[in-house]
Amino acid sequence: MPNVKIYSTSTCSYCAMTKEFLKKNNIQFENIDVGMNSQASQEMMDKSGQMGVPVLDIDGRIIVGFDKEAIAKALGI
Repeated sequence: MPNVKIYSTSTCSYCAMTKEFLKKNNIQFENIDVGMNSQASQEMMDKSGQMGVPVLDIDGRIIVGFDKEAIAKALGI
């Protein structure tokens, strides 16, 4: 099982779609709300170079945005 982190905010519709996509594919993930945690926000920016969400970290591979094809490829599904 891959190690999946999603950096998101509670008001982000693309974040919600990304989490739903992961759930539908039975992928466990750690949700990190960067709106509530400035340290996590900085970690996300350091990893991705981006301030926008969602940002996924799949076994160290960074994917910015809800890119179904890239996410599926990184997960091997």
